Amino acid sequence: MDRLTGKERFIKTLKREKIGGRVPTFELVFFLTMEALGKVHPSQRSYGQWNQMSAKEKQALIDDTADVLILTAQKYHHDAIFVHANPGDFENQLRLFESIRKKSGDEYFLMIHGDPTFSMPDGGSMFDFTARLYEDPEGMKADAECNLNYYRNMAEQLDKRGHLIDGFALCSDYCFNVNPFFTPDMFGEFIAPYLKAILDDYRALGFYSIKHTDGNIMPIVEQMVQCGPDALHSLDPQGGVDLGVVSDMYGDRVALIGNVNCGLLQTGTEEECIADVRRSLSDGMKRGAGYIFSTSNCAYTGLPLERYELMNNIWYDEGIYKD
Repeated sequence: MDRLTGKERFIKTLKREKIGGRVPTFELVFFLTMEALGKVHPSQRSYGQWNQMSAKEKQALIDDTADVLILTAQKYHHDAIFVHANPGDFENQLRLFESIRKKSGDEYFLMIHGDPTFSMPDGGSMFDFTARLYEDPEGMKADAECNLNYYRNMAEQLDKRGHLIDGFALCSDYCFNVNPFFTPDMFGEFIAPYLKAILDDYRALGFYSIKHTDGNIMPIVEQMVQCGPDALHSLDPQGGVDLGVVSDMYGDRVALIGNVNCGLLQTGTEEECIADVRRSLSDGMKRGAGYIFSTSNCAYTGLPLERYELMNNIWYDEGIYKD
């Protein structure tokens, strides 16, 4: 039997098909590239002089960005790459996707951010945002429709340009650790219709979708699953999300990604980290399909690289489906 590429393994897992062998893995973002590779992460690069660069210089920067993403995936055996939209111009994004494909072929599942839905606001805008939900609901829905049309148009353009990417990670966060910001009724009114609409559009164009949010998703998880993403990420244990429970409830309807406790990786003992990684693997793999291994957020700045590599090594040695 021919070896499956990382992309093929990832897609089959999103479809909840059995693949045998090692559980797929990736990180939504791996910020530790300076420690791991001696390279600045693409999201942290400055493009202030972009317009002064020659075409050759621009391409060199794009190619170097592609190299960082590919080298990270190679080093940690990731099956997918989340591509940051730097520089933000659409044509230059396409050049970055083309560079990654030219260098790595179809080895990796490529995705970009594609979430039109409202995220919970930060502290500076929370009062005004919340007031608008109650005082100007129709205006909020008009904004939501505008956001939807933006991402719908982007997907259509990507479709016309030959599917250089495979899918979208929808990265609007909805939840605190204790509960969602949006009540279930508010989620049903202001979020779910637009989430379902964009997921339907992505699927119709042949793209896959991963819905990310941290925190306690349990009061709204049924609505999220009903909207039809191919996978849920990050299944945050710091928000009280039990991967085994979610797998029992929804593992026949949606693929599951994540659940290794980032807090323990950063501040727990080595023994606690090892136990948590093994717990995540056990809970995620029990169906025999439909699970992608990762942290419960991302490999963020400040997370000790040695802890990420400990996690990655355990997955590599133990995250293997038994026939």
